Amino acid sequence: MQIAIGSDHRGIEVKRQVIEHVQSLGHDVQNDGTDDVESVDYPDIASVVAEKVSKGEVDRGILICGTGIGMAIAANKFPGVRAAPCYDDLTAEMSRRHNDVNVLCLSADMLGVKLIDRMVEIWLNTEFEGGRHARRVEKIGALDRKVEPC
Repeated sequence: MQIAIGSDHRGIEVKRQVIEHVQSLGHDVQNDGTDDVESVDYPDIASVVAEKVSKGEVDRGILICGTGIGMAIAANKFPGVRAAPCYDDLTAEMSRRHNDVNVLCLSADMLGVKLIDRMVEIWLNTEFEGGRHARRVEKIGALDRKVEPC
C-alpha cells in the first residue's frame, strides 16, 4: 500500500517511528509532515494527507498531532476521507472493520511506542467487513455530496 504520513511539530518523533514501522511492514511511505520542531498548524498538514487520500493518490493516510483529534476534524473535510482518532487496539481495529477508516489519527502525547506500533499494524491489516457496515459507510459518503461548502 501507499501510505501518506504527516504530523505537526508535536508529532515528529512519533512520525519517524511510524514511518520506519510502516516501511518495515512492506508499505511505501510518503512523508508529508513537518520534520521541524518549529510550530506549524495541524490543519495545513492534515490537508496535504487528506487531499491525497481523497484523490486516490495514496491508499491510506496516518496523521499525528498532540491528541489526534484536530487532525481528524481537518481531514474529514475532504470528500471520501473517513478519519478517526484511535487510542487502543480495539478502536484501531473497529475503525477499519466497521467504518472503513482510511486516515488513522494518532496522539503523540498520550500513546506509547509499543502501543502505536501495534495499533498501526492492526489498522493496516484489518479489512473492512462490508455487509450492513457498507450501507452505513455509503450513507457517510452521500453526506459529502449533500453538503455545499460556504
